[in-house]
Amino acid sequence: MEAVWYHARYLIPRDEKSPAEELLELLQNPFKQTLTDGAIWSALGTSLGFTVFIALAFSFLRPYNTVVYAPKLKHADEKHAPPPIGKGYFAWFPPLWRTSEKDVIAHAGMDAAIFLRFTRMCRNIFLVIAVIGCAILLPVYYELNSEKEGQQWFMRLTPSNVWDKPVWALVVSGYLFNIVIIGFLWWNYRKVLQLRRVYFESEEYQTSLSARTLMLNDIPKNFASDEGIARIIDRVVPQSSFSRTVVARNVKDIPSLIQQHDHTVRKLEKVLAKYLRDPQNLPSTRPMCYPSKKDPSYSTYPKDQKIDAIEYLTQRIKELELEIKEVRTTLDKRNTLSYGFASYDDISEAHAIAYALRKKKPQGATVVLAPKPNDIIWDNMPLTPSTRRWRRVVINFWIAILTLLWIAPNAMIAIFLVNLSNLGLVWHGFQDSLAANTEFWSIVQGVASPAVTSLVYLILPIIFRRLSIRAGDRTKTGRERHVVGKLYSFFVFNNLIVFSLFSTIWNFVSSIVNNTQKGLDAWQALGKSEFGSTLFISLCNISAFWVTWLLQRNLGAAIDLAQLWTLTYSFFMRKFSSPTPRELIELTAPPAFDYASYYNYFLFYSTVALCFAGLQPLVLPAAALYFSIDVWLKKYLLLYIFITKTESGGMFWRILFNRFVFGTVLSNMVIFLAVWVRGDGTHEMAWAVIPLPFLLIFFKFYCSRTFDAKIHYYSTHNVAKHPESNMLKDPLRSSNLAARFGHPALYKSLITPMVHAKAQNILASIYKGRLSDGREAYSGDTMSTSGYSDSYALNPMQANKPGKSAGFPGFEIVPESRLDFEYYKNRQEFAADHGGGDIFGRSYDVARPSTPGSMWNGSEPNSRTGSPTIPRVGSPGPGRVYSPRPDMGTSYPAGYSQPLGSPYSPAPEIGRVRSPFYAHGNDSGSNLIHNAAAMPSAGPTRAPGMLGGGPQGYGNLPQEEDTSQDPMQYNYFRETRSSRRNPSGAW
Repeated sequence: MEAVWYHARYLIPRDEKSPAEELLELLQNPFKQTLTDGAIWSALGTSLGFTVFIALAFSFLRPYNTVVYAPKLKHADEKHAPPPIGKGYFAWFPPLWRTSEKDVIAHAGMDAAIFLRFTRMCRNIFLVIAVIGCAILLPVYYELNSEKEGQQWFMRLTPSNVWDKPVWALVVSGYLFNIVIIGFLWWNYRKVLQLRRVYFESEEYQTSLSARTLMLNDIPKNFASDEGIARIIDRVVPQSSFSRTVVARNVKDIPSLIQQHDHTVRKLEKVLAKYLRDPQNLPSTRPMCYPSKKDPSYSTYPKDQKIDAIEYLTQRIKELELEIKEVRTTLDKRNTLSYGFASYDDISEAHAIAYALRKKKPQGATVVLAPKPNDIIWDNMPLTPSTRRWRRVVINFWIAILTLLWIAPNAMIAIFLVNLSNLGLVWHGFQDSLAANTEFWSIVQGVASPAVTSLVYLILPIIFRRLSIRAGDRTKTGRERHVVGKLYSFFVFNNLIVFSLFSTIWNFVSSIVNNTQKGLDAWQALGKSEFGSTLFISLCNISAFWVTWLLQRNLGAAIDLAQLWTLTYSFFMRKFSSPTPRELIELTAPPAFDYASYYNYFLFYSTVALCFAGLQPLVLPAAALYFSIDVWLKKYLLLYIFITKTESGGMFWRILFNRFVFGTVLSNMVIFLAVWVRGDGTHEMAWAVIPLPFLLIFFKFYCSRTFDAKIHYYSTHNVAKHPESNMLKDPLRSSNLAARFGHPALYKSLITPMVHAKAQNILASIYKGRLSDGREAYSGDTMSTSGYSDSYALNPMQANKPGKSAGFPGFEIVPESRLDFEYYKNRQEFAADHGGGDIFGRSYDVARPSTPGSMWNGSEPNSRTGSPTIPRVGSPGPGRVYSPRPDMGTSYPAGYSQPLGSPYSPAPEIGRVRSPFYAHGNDSGSNLIHNAAAMPSAGPTRAPGMLGGGPQGYGNLPQEEDTSQDPMQYNYFRETRSSRRNPSGAW
């Protein structure tokens, strides 16, 4: 056996390498087989060619596919609708040219405007420094490398073979790069400040409730009440005016029950869609399913045995609705949580108080400006600071582990997927297949690498979002900013540093091992390895790869414009699946723009270009070309296709600025490395580069101190006012603070199963008597919004067509003509994931204007949507009609008052002397807030014309309110103190 091994070992020709040896050489230089003289021209040609082809295809398809390529034109209201586009093939160019930044804010929102401004800034920066770098560095490098024979042309444009020569051109270019970057960042910081001031003065912001509301977190237990919130603020800002306050109440497990209910409804819809796909030819067997493990009666069902899906899911929905009703009616308002809200009449005062308390923690509580209600992650609000800190440590640990574990797959992708011939070098069987089927494997190579990379790009944001939620982020916009930071760190470490330095580190370690085997000790081997020179050569060698990579990014931008994924997914969903009416409606809705992913891409591209700008100046025009094309393509996407799911008002800018500064610091470090290892030996050029990072750090702190406060706060100086001036001016004004900032689980309406109208006639026959079985047991169930109760025993009538049947009880019958988002865009269950209703003319964060006697709810009749209107109590004129309120059809638990201004509530008392904005009575025996809405909950008690109901809440119980003054209450003495002031605020 040893003889056989000896002959097999020594009879192999010396020039033939084993797979292990090939793998080692590939690890040392993974790009030796990929980069040729024509690689850059090939990348440029294919990228521009495919981009032009996709853009032309988009131009011809766009006029005939407006549902995919211009959904906002159809769904947005008149105020937010983008400029109209003609039917011509190239009619989409003029609107992009004519639409200004001010128009973008009106049509797409502040976040979209900031995104496009950042994209234009990147384009302008790289256009300018591309001219500087190519004009200065390329001639110098080409001349200094002219003595080298047989060198590839793109390597002559790098300083890789420059030795002991003064390269002051690189130092000068580094300073010019930094000056240009600082200039553009400073200019755009000022512009962002101006845009934020415009945003503060906009009608949407001035009329929004969140703009004048503070959010208090980590409230101690002894201050966890409505009055306690007022005490906390008063102890630090005693001159503040009266505020409406509300502390959060424990909603128990209602959110989990609602989530189970929504999941079960969707599951029932999917089962019915498959079973009733062809109502005339039903399958021979009824659909079956396993019972849910979350079902309390799970143990009563046969183990590991399927049951009738339709009957089980129907019964499960009924049980969940009854359980939600029971929990809602048993909520205890004294069971408070550690967060709450305080709302003021004046935006300036609210912001000034938040600014004054930004670095303070009165009574251990943190006071910040309140986000929009739809921006809050409610499950994380009750978390204690210690829990939040521990979760953040654990999540950061797992992110670090994920980052380190990705090194090996990233290296394998870089070596083998980028060029399959490398895989053939270590796998001889695959090499034979590669040689026999060259065209097939070339197609696989062209698809595999982008597909795997794109899959990673799609999965990583999802992972980081879930990790950020687990870490305790309180808002969705804050979570997105954290996702940008985590993605950027992951990409820079793995896809730039490790990817670029892998071969250097491998060679460095191999050199140390070889030297130690020759008899040198570890320190001598380490000193002999010359890590700096090896790193410099590796960066120069890989620079051409990054040029080709940036050139190929244009193809990704064109694919975004073509919406290939949306078209493909929609086609397969409609043709090869059985979509539910809800899924078909959601397919026609405008998708949400993933700001976190695109910001990460732009920051990563910019960092790559800056880091290699001094070593391979061609990377700068490649980046400039990408941003020059993408700034127009993204403008179309944001104007006509995508919506902002949760508007932050442009608060992404600070994290973008900081990452761009960090990328510039990295580029300065690369320049320092280049002049250190390739300088004239005196290191004078290296010392000249050292001030650049410190200049950028100083610039960062300067911008932060100069602009950040004005960007974040509408006002930083509190103007003392008479605490009751606004109240006396407009006694009927109410903000519905508890309803707007209450947990959505308290008032969220339960969704109803949707069934296509073609199956309406056959629907009743598939229940086998379930419609009447057991309904008497739930007599009096007025909570069920989906109809699983005796309130639907009589065939309900359509609200807009008296005498016409509303369809099958317990289901929403959707005809073919209404399978469009246009008919459902104002419903919370659909609008929440597609803009929150803001661009559809139905914002849920608008407070009433300060018009005495007005019952306006922030929503005028919408002629485009055809929203039903009803007369309002207290309307200024007999002929005026109003759109239904967002809380129409909402019932309130016993002890919770209805919103002021409800069309079915009694007229409020206006002849009061004391402020109505504080809770009255002790915390255990009074309403939540006097004359303001408390936390509502969804129920079947509907407004007249909406399946019946009335203004008295659950069980027709009276909503009484004690208006007597109690001298034992904190508010009593606060009023006495304030009454001794004169109008100027003096005592």
